[in-house]
Amino acid sequence: MIRNLLLAAIGAFALTLAPVVAEDKKEETTKLEGSLVCSKCKLKETEKCGNVLIVKDAKDEKKEIKYYLIDKGAKADYHGEICQGPKDATVTGKVEEKDKKMTITDPKVEFKK
Repeated sequence: MIRNLLLAAIGAFALTLAPVVAEDKKEETTKLEGSLVCSKCKLKETEKCGNVLIVKDAKDEKKEIKYYLIDKGAKADYHGEICQGPKDATVTGKVEEKDKKMTITDPKVEFKK
C-alpha cells in the first residue's frame, strides 16, 4: 500500500513538472521575419555557402541585423532556393549571441508565398 502511494505521488509530481518544461521550451524559441540569403554568394562573408536571415532593426529601420543559421549550410533543404538570390522567409529557432554574431539554432524555415 505504501508502495502504491509512493508511485502515485511520484506520478503526480512528474505531471506537475511537465507544463513547466514545455513552457521553458516555448520561451527559447523565437520567430523572426526577414530576407534569407547565402553567406557566400550574396554577402561574400564566407568561403562556403551558409544561410543568414537579415532582419530590419525594430528601433531603426535603416539598420539590419544578421542572424546566422546554425544548420547544414549548403546541404540544408531550403538553401537551393536562396543561394542565387534572397527570399522572404520566417525562421523559428533558438536565438543566441555567439562570437559577437547573432545565431539561430535548430532553425525551421518557411518561405513567404
